Amino acid sequence: MWLEYFSDYLTTKFPQFLCDKAWNYKDDLCMTGAAYLAEATGDSSWNQAITDNAGWLMREDGSIVNWKEGEHNIDKVSFGKSLRLLRDRTKDACYEKAVQKAYAFLSDYPRTATGNFWHKDIYPNQVWLDGLYMAMPFYAKCLTENGEDRWDDIVDQFESAHELLWDPEIRLYRHGCDVSRKADWADPRTGQSAAVWLRAEGWYLMALADVYELAKGCTARSEELVPILRRAIKGILPYQDTASRMFLQVVDRPDMEGNYPETSGSAMVAYALMKGTRLGMLDEVCARKGSEVIDGIRDTYLRREADGICLYGICASAGLGAGPDPHNRKDRSGKAEYYVSELQMTDNQHGSAACMMAVSEQIRHQRKVRQM
Repeated sequence: MWLEYFSDYLTTKFPQFLCDKAWNYKDDLCMTGAAYLAEATGDSSWNQAITDNAGWLMREDGSIVNWKEGEHNIDKVSFGKSLRLLRDRTKDACYEKAVQKAYAFLSDYPRTATGNFWHKDIYPNQVWLDGLYMAMPFYAKCLTENGEDRWDDIVDQFESAHELLWDPEIRLYRHGCDVSRKADWADPRTGQSAAVWLRAEGWYLMALADVYELAKGCTARSEELVPILRRAIKGILPYQDTASRMFLQVVDRPDMEGNYPETSGSAMVAYALMKGTRLGMLDEVCARKGSEVIDGIRDTYLRREADGICLYGICASAGLGAGPDPHNRKDRSGKAEYYVSELQMTDNQHGSAACMMAVSEQIRHQRKVRQM
């Protein structure tokens, strides 16, 4: 049922999202999901969704949609992932030029006092877990392709993010930290936001696994990522929802009215569990646990309806602070109640793409089990 859903999604629903809104990091996630499905299944037809949708990212004149000169926005560095996929599949030099431009954004990207890339110009001095996934796997791949040795910067940023955002009492990560302690949502002592948002945790876990895959063999410091992932997995697993086998939107608040098993973050955790096992970062039991989570999403939220298969339970969006003009939102307080209040959106790219990625790892895991 998953593969049937993904096939329909990439040919009908994904292009409609692209038609409705300018390219953003959620679309990079879909392109990545399609590429992973092609790799895991051995069926190159999944790549068709990548090349078919190239025009929504790069215009005929070679310019990139939604890139603004001089803007510092870590979400838009993520476009480099899609540009690289297009480069590799089309061999068109214009995509290589764009990949290097995306990489160049990082050369003078503003940093916090702790050495981390800050999230965006409108969120100065802030480290969000989301940003680790937006930048670090792309950054790491650039190092491997260009033969550069800047691994210390990447590993240092992961370790710094852990120090900034880990809460040892609940053994989970807070969504964001304002190193300057100026944001309304920031704890005056720690700088941390108040709640544990599942998808933020998921972004960080996926980034750890993806970067380790690239860094292993290039730097001895890659092994420093292993205990971070193990600690994070050990921390989050006790919060698994027993009924759905998923994780909750606000991970540690099963008591809160309106809290619900959330699809995108659960799929991200499942992906990290299975990929982390495949790479030797985690024990084999974690792969089985990850497969259990993605099966829980299928059984809970993947539904065949009159007009096709739909995926439910996806948080459409969430963030900290007022957001870009003209939105000026007053509700993005970082508190648990805020995250639960955010809209859920059927088939939202965050959830559908994260499930593509997790199912790709499940396919790899199941193949390995059959061969044993």
